[in-house]
Amino acid sequence: MDAAALTDIGERLDVFVEQVFSSLKRKDQRATAGVYARGLMLDGRRKSMQPMADRIGVDHQRLQQFVTTSPWDPVPVRKTLSRKACDLIVPDAWVIDDTGFAKDGGASPCVARQYSGTLGKVGNCQVAVSVHAATDTASAPLDWRLYLPESWDDRRCDDPETAAAITARRRRNAIPDQERYRSKAVMALEMLDELIAWGRTPPVIVADAGYGDSATFRQGLTDRNLAYVVAVKGATLAHPADAVPATAEYSGRGRPPTRRYPAAATCTDLVLAAGVEALTEVSWRHGTKTGPANPAAALRSRFVALRIRPANRTIPRDEDGVLPQAWLLAEWPAGAAQPTDFWLSTLPEDTSIAELVRLAKIRWRIEHDYRELKTGLGLDHFEGRSWLGWHHHVTLVTAAHLFLTTLRLTDPKAVGQD
Repeated sequence: MDAAALTDIGERLDVFVEQVFSSLKRKDQRATAGVYARGLMLDGRRKSMQPMADRIGVDHQRLQQFVTTSPWDPVPVRKTLSRKACDLIVPDAWVIDDTGFAKDGGASPCVARQYSGTLGKVGNCQVAVSVHAATDTASAPLDWRLYLPESWDDRRCDDPETAAAITARRRRNAIPDQERYRSKAVMALEMLDELIAWGRTPPVIVADAGYGDSATFRQGLTDRNLAYVVAVKGATLAHPADAVPATAEYSGRGRPPTRRYPAAATCTDLVLAAGVEALTEVSWRHGTKTGPANPAAALRSRFVALRIRPANRTIPRDEDGVLPQAWLLAEWPAGAAQPTDFWLSTLPEDTSIAELVRLAKIRWRIEHDYRELKTGLGLDHFEGRSWLGWHHHVTLVTAAHLFLTTLRLTDPKAVGQD
């Protein structure tokens, strides 16, 4: 956004900032929040504090102090942002995902050599887990967690010298003592609990296989009465819906046998057994690449939806040893020798295959969010070394993103759309 456009929307931004940052007691803090948001939205390649301060003509120390050392709590701000986002978007799904922030050195909080989907490999980076409200046409982040690797948790280190070095590094980055290593799936469940405590009502939960492959994560959603559509690997084990547990004959020796299912099959094998005759062509949204054979740019492929019973020792069974049913959705593109993508879902049995596909594919919106948050708003440009500073920056970026999303949905011309 150029300076003229930013001036045109200045009054609306001021009102938005006053609402979102109302938990900040001091007027000068709320004013600086507005200045920082302007810096994030104003055109410019780098959105770290010094370049932003130069572009908007303010003292760099003002932004530095507000973001890095000021003790304002970002949680009430995120609570307000989550309410405004859900009211604006009216989401069809909440999407859980994570993204990486490449770093050159090791001074930033929680930076480590770890896998990042953003990098597509193991690299030196931070990783953040996020929950987004999404429809087919709009999305916005609702909450964030900065992933803390095991190498940043001194309690998980047996070597006293290494543990002491980790303790010192945590102290330099002002990481709260209660912040410890836990899996990304656990962090995602924590955010869902937080959002629910804030009064948000979750629709269906969507996640990639990094989360969906965990039976414990899926059970965590079920324990919270949250329906889901989550990606899994083709090697995930399941039984057909009509499979029943049986009790083997008792030989009279040892412990009497319990009711057990026959050997489980992989999701790939279950779909292959259903065969190509079970496939249905489904179109889930319109893209941008038109052609003579596809003038509407419809995104479509072949899918099959089967009722199955996921198999895992951690999945609770009823008194008769029966596993709960779920949907297995699989994509089998034309020309492929076998299915390529798989999802498990606890949506009702009468859910149409078109709806299953639409929700399974809605994750694309979050990639759109990450691209806009990073490329347009400098999500990954924060150069500070404090834990709180990172959370301040991410919260301010989320606020700027929601403001632009609000303009886009309510006044497209204000953000340069026809």
